[in-house]
Amino acid sequence: MSDASFEDGRERPLNLGAYEAEDLEVISSLVQDAVFPVTEMSWRASARRFAILLNRFRWEDRVAAERRGRAYERVQSVLLAENVLNVASQGIDRTDKDMILSVLSVTFEPGQDGAGHLLLTLAGDGAIRLSVEALEVTLKDVTRPYRAPSKHMPQHDT
Repeated sequence: MSDASFEDGRERPLNLGAYEAEDLEVISSLVQDAVFPVTEMSWRASARRFAILLNRFRWEDRVAAERRGRAYERVQSVLLAENVLNVASQGIDRTDKDMILSVLSVTFEPGQDGAGHLLLTLAGDGAIRLSVEALEVTLKDVTRPYRAPSKHMPQHDT
């Protein structure tokens, strides 16, 4: 048995779960450079659920797009965290309804007895910190892929 790879996703929508920090690394790599309007974040305190509707760059399709000479793709995905006790943010103006945020990474800072903090680091020094009773994160594609509006792969300064 071998580990899953990006190519295993092929043309099927992703539906992944993370219950350990190592699992979360896969989800983090898939949501890197995802963009979303500030209005697409939702925390349901009574359900202990935090969700974001992301426009995710399809990193798992990059090689196939380049090989076939076709456009890069994005897809709308829901990033969902369960067992959320509290949500805090910095560098985000929730009153600016036109603000677009970009995900850099998603990490887990363990605490005691499986609890901890889920940290979504955003471009521009923004961050969202979720206090969780236990790590339970899912990433699910909810639309068909579409041509990336920029027609370019996201680039990062090193």
